[in-house]
Amino acid sequence: MKWIKDFVDKDHIIGQLLVISSTKGTTDKGLSYLNVTFQDKSGTIEGKKWDASDEDLHLFAPGSVILVDALVNLYKNQPQLKIVGASKVDPSNVVMANFQRVSPIPQEELEAKLDKYLNSFKDKDVEKVTKAVIAHFREKYTTYPAAVKVHHEFGTGLLHHSIFMADVAEAISHIYSQVDRDLLVAGALLHDIGKTIEYEYEITPVQTTEGKLCGHVAIGYAEFKRIVDELHIESEVPLLLEHMILAHHGTLEFGSPVMPATREALLLSEIDMMDSRQMILDKALESVKEGEFTPRLWMMDDTSFYKPKKR
Repeated sequence: MKWIKDFVDKDHIIGQLLVISSTKGTTDKGLSYLNVTFQDKSGTIEGKKWDASDEDLHLFAPGSVILVDALVNLYKNQPQLKIVGASKVDPSNVVMANFQRVSPIPQEELEAKLDKYLNSFKDKDVEKVTKAVIAHFREKYTTYPAAVKVHHEFGTGLLHHSIFMADVAEAISHIYSQVDRDLLVAGALLHDIGKTIEYEYEITPVQTTEGKLCGHVAIGYAEFKRIVDELHIESEVPLLLEHMILAHHGTLEFGSPVMPATREALLLSEIDMMDSRQMILDKALESVKEGEFTPRLWMMDDTSFYKPKKR
């Protein structure tokens, strides 16, 4: 059995796959089908099961590992599975590590960088606040994904995303001397703290009821304020970081309840957008041959991106 990332057109696949999502549809002629998203540790792939029955809907339940018999074909220049058949798998024959996606960077390496940043602050209030909030959520913060899909939707994705943003923040602070380095790095580490509550995570991430109703921006602000208010800090550091959490999506349209109104909040929103878009591009270009274009990416202004030839 190949890994998903190695599937190519006209492959005949027989092997275990994890069902991420499954939705039932009906054709114009009244025929039922299933749209299924599968995953292994190398990536995800869409599949279709035609003439779907109620039993199929039960078999392809999200979170299930099933034995899939399918043909690979190209749809809009992307591999897709035409499901021929499927059956249940004895749980004792499932190695769950084969289906859990994680950051390509080892968790211990990411956590070492996290600790280095936590001990690098010169501003004692920034240090106190950041250490207190991270310590409160550390177990989930260091293991959870940063999304259900789109970007950093893998184990340790939240930590991966936050550390990469902190790296960019650090670099920017050396270029623009006006930037408050400690605030910007702290904002990078703390901006998505609400995702530890927005999601539940075992093998695949799912949104919690609180996550669906409130979203991670509001949750992160509320949790940050609850923890930091108990520290009784007199400077405006907590207020400035609260604003950065609330404004990190950059615009009201993208879910920020306020627009960035400090230099550091503006930079944080731009760094967040940059890092998420680079991850989206990484995924899209990974499955494209050199000299070809990706499909149109709706989250990137519906643009197709070219993968240059090596030279």
